[in-house]
Amino acid sequence: MKQVLQNLRNGQISVEDIPAPTVTRHTALVQNAFSLVSAGTERMIVEFGEKNLAGKALSRPDLVRQVLDKTSREGLIPTLQSVFNRLDQPMTLGYSCAGTILEVGESLQGFNPGDRVACGGAGHAVHAEVIAVPQNLMVKLPDTVSFEQAAFTTLGTVAMHGFRLAEPQVGETVAVIGLGLLGLLAAQIARAAGCKVIGIEPNPSRTALGNQLGLTTCSPDDAEETSQQFTKGLGLDVILICADTSSSDPVNLAASIARDRARVIAVGSVGMEITRKQFYEKEILFRVSRSYGPGRYDFDYEEKGRNYPAGYIRWTEQRNMQAFVDLLGDRSITVEPLISHTFAIEDATSAYELILGKNGTPYLGVLLKYPQKQPSELTLRKVSLQPGFKLEPTSNQLVAGVLGAGNYAQAVFLPVLAKAKKTVLHTIVSGSGVSANRAAKKYGFLHASSDENEVFQNQEINTAVVLTQHDHHARQVLAALENGKHVYCEKPLALDMDNLQAIFDLVSQKNLCLMVGFNRRFAPLAQKLKEFVTSVNEPKMVSYRVNAGALPANHWLHDPQRGGGRLLGEACHFIDFVTFLVGENPLSLDVSALPGRGIYPPDNFTLRLVYPDGSIGVVNYLANGDRSFPKEYCEVFSGGKIGILDDFHRLTLVNQGKKQIHRSQMDKGQRNAWQAFTSAITSGSEPPIPYPELLSTSQAAILASQASTNGEKVFLQ
Repeated sequence: MKQVLQNLRNGQISVEDIPAPTVTRHTALVQNAFSLVSAGTERMIVEFGEKNLAGKALSRPDLVRQVLDKTSREGLIPTLQSVFNRLDQPMTLGYSCAGTILEVGESLQGFNPGDRVACGGAGHAVHAEVIAVPQNLMVKLPDTVSFEQAAFTTLGTVAMHGFRLAEPQVGETVAVIGLGLLGLLAAQIARAAGCKVIGIEPNPSRTALGNQLGLTTCSPDDAEETSQQFTKGLGLDVILICADTSSSDPVNLAASIARDRARVIAVGSVGMEITRKQFYEKEILFRVSRSYGPGRYDFDYEEKGRNYPAGYIRWTEQRNMQAFVDLLGDRSITVEPLISHTFAIEDATSAYELILGKNGTPYLGVLLKYPQKQPSELTLRKVSLQPGFKLEPTSNQLVAGVLGAGNYAQAVFLPVLAKAKKTVLHTIVSGSGVSANRAAKKYGFLHASSDENEVFQNQEINTAVVLTQHDHHARQVLAALENGKHVYCEKPLALDMDNLQAIFDLVSQKNLCLMVGFNRRFAPLAQKLKEFVTSVNEPKMVSYRVNAGALPANHWLHDPQRGGGRLLGEACHFIDFVTFLVGENPLSLDVSALPGRGIYPPDNFTLRLVYPDGSIGVVNYLANGDRSFPKEYCEVFSGGKIGILDDFHRLTLVNQGKKQIHRSQMDKGQRNAWQAFTSAITSGSEPPIPYPELLSTSQAAILASQASTNGEKVFLQ
């Protein structure tokens, strides 16, 4: 299928052939008919992409600070590699469209194949022939609403929510500042609600269009006088600012035309330097509208389909969408006069040249139109990047199928695979197909897909590499093993004991190699440290401090079902590393955490491990520090020796008054880990990490996560 993408590094817009997305439990596959190109949000994104690196830095100083902090921790070269990887990721465009449902997920309710729907949401309602849309981001269309009309639904919902925030009453006067698409829709919504509406716009062609729609209009220069006449000297009750400008003039104009205690709502993106005097003297209520309404940015609502009861939240994101569609259906809102251009999806680049002003042509509503093909032509979930290539596998090479093409995969692991010997990159899979397609082109895979079965069921592939989010790991590992694949799984192996046991029960029955990405033990400096402390036949005290940094409270890693929490999802790395240094599996563990006080999730904790020989390992995992400080620091004390590993680029070994210092570029062992895995398979030797250690570390991480909530000591053997 075809999809519109932007390369963030150079800003280039392209229409590419992408594997069609797969339907998931809470989504429906929709065949697009029309989508709306946003002259506000999308133009801003595209303009940012077209800036050079200096321009990007000037417009986003917050990101520059993050880059500088990362450079101070990890060095210049790894930081530049990470930055350029981010810029290489394709940006999906679009957030408002309409089409027909092709297929529904098993948990989707209220929708069926063949339903005509309007869809919303960045990342979902994108410019593509087929899209995957969650339940609460689409609404059914009345027979009286065409796909062209319905393509405006998301933008209309933005206007609808802004209008509702003002809590208007029938008969009140409403001014709409800015008569672009958003403003013209907001003005019609206000009029449909029984308000008297005036539009304020400097562009004569847009005021003329407002007049054509039956609105009273004026220019900003005439706004005060016209508003006085319009309100009979009272001043306006509600002002909706729908302009798109960095200037603060619209906000201060709103204050000058408002009555005492009026409500001013910023719906568009405008400057916010408010002149206090007028807002103070009139005691004006000023609010900034956030997108489509309640539910926006709530993962459970938007992605899992969990609704809010109407008795508590009447106008959710989806209900606002439905209300707008209903207004289209009864002709209370007209959008046909707002459509200035329609382009075929194949010619989408021309649409962006138009909204960027590159050809000087005036525009307003710009639509993309999609050919109505047979579903079988649209739902192909694999794209071959090297058609005609014939694979001739041999017994001494890995033919890899990769599941997951996210940031970690592309920034860290795929570069390792691309340079690895005895490894053929066969197929890479991502849910939407977009990132898989990009990774396949960049790293030389034969195929890109959105269907994980392309890895599990392909007989040419002998190795599955699992780099997806944590909740998929156990299921995908089990499926790969059942289909006779060797497995390399990025940590953690499972989020619960039942799945963990099922994996080891299955792998014990198969002549296959299972590896978990505990790469730190394979780092060159880690190997030197292990050699140094192994010669001591005494218990060891190992202390590992991790300056992990805080994550947003709504980050997927904090979700127990998706990420398992940071103790299970990340600290398993450090349990493995301490166990690697001690050389035995732990006997017991306990966890103590700092109180979050409503600021932090339970991400600041001490994990204490006790080993059979008396060794003790302490992991201090902290999210309340300064990110500019190095991330990882490990100390080992034993038998008169001290080993200090500083962020995997400096190792200090102290013995009998002598100090040795080893330095290297930061290397956390990913390349060596993959080489060890490859060697084990091709030579038929034992797995690089013995299965008892893998099982013990995985059990310890799961049980530690449980212990963090009840504070009990856990015995492991």
